[in-house]
Amino acid sequence: MRALALVCTLNASPASSSSHHLAQQVMTEFEGHGVRGEIVRVADHDVRPGIGVDLGDGDAWPAIREKVLAADILLIATPIWLGHPSSVCQRVLERLNAESSETDDEGRPLVYGKVGAVAVVGNEDGAHKVSADVFQGLNDVGFSLAAQAVTYWVGEAMQGTDYQDLAETPEAVASTTRALAANAVHLARLLADAPYSPS
Repeated sequence: MRALALVCTLNASPASSSSHHLAQQVMTEFEGHGVRGEIVRVADHDVRPGIGVDLGDGDAWPAIREKVLAADILLIATPIWLGHPSSVCQRVLERLNAESSETDDEGRPLVYGKVGAVAVVGNEDGAHKVSADVFQGLNDVGFSLAAQAVTYWVGEAMQGTDYQDLAETPEAVASTTRALAANAVHLARLLADAPYSPS
């Protein structure tokens, strides 16, 4: 099985990123279940705005999309900005929306049978709202959601501590990360063995 993490920080590499840090921790947990993974920082690529699988003129989404279609599990990692997912995350969801009209030979969306999961970081309340927004977008285009398919860290309001700067991972975050990985892999294996029926 394969997993892909799309990190939706606003910062391109090599800038540090708490979203990237948490995504790496999730991918490490996936590896413990025998799932190989790759992390793509979306801000490093020229992903054009719009809804389409290929918007031409150097659009980087088609190459990322191929990675999405090759993966069994898609993790979207996003920071919280003004109580919402990042603008990069929103763009990813908009591009994924094109999958609603891309189907296999039996009429199923190409992402049917794939599992979605979310990782959220921020220094304000809003992780549940942000994960709900991303979950709905993923489910709308055909991804399945496992139980407890989100891990998050939210720092104290109006403070400057970043998740990546913590001396150690809080156990509450570590345990939710473990649960996300175990449940997502479990569901992905079930769906691989028993695909959804054509509608």
